[in-house]
Amino acid sequence: MFGSKIKTLIAAAGFALVIAGAVIVYNLLSGRMEAPNTVNTNNSRDQIPAPDFSMIDIEGNTVKLSDMIGKPVVLNFWASWCQPCRVEMPFFDDVWKELGDEVHFMMLCLVDGGSETVESGTAYILRQGFSFPVYFDTGWEGSRAYGIRSIPTTVFINSDGYLVTGVQGTINESTLRRGIELIR
Repeated sequence: MFGSKIKTLIAAAGFALVIAGAVIVYNLLSGRMEAPNTVNTNNSRDQIPAPDFSMIDIEGNTVKLSDMIGKPVVLNFWASWCQPCRVEMPFFDDVWKELGDEVHFMMLCLVDGGSETVESGTAYILRQGFSFPVYFDTGWEGSRAYGIRSIPTTVFINSDGYLVTGVQGTINESTLRRGIELIR
């Protein structure tokens, strides 16, 4: 009986060490929220068409990504509860204010109906005073089409509707501008 109590205590201490190690690793990695200052490009000779999908705008109208062909597109997948998304939003708003006539900004909120709704996404944008166009992926059509596994993710699409590059994770302003240079 005494031996089983010692084994239980040793197992509990080992489990606590594993949890403590995971917390330390998480805190170290979460401090690196800024994307590296590089942008990978599609070096393939074959251009890859951007997958088309439907979404709704802030007024509830259905919009298709293909409606944007003719002007470069910055497509950003985000949610209002996502802290890394919140970090990058001011960069998008500043650059949109400067280049919004030349480039479509599609800030696509991933709506799951629980932790993120159209209402919570809209409230966050209004509360922050952002002026870029906001869209909602209510059926996750866009996230499935692009294989989004984590947010934020930003995709850069040229004016002919071909994928050029993308960044998974928080993007800084200089990386955002480099991505836009590649699609203009």
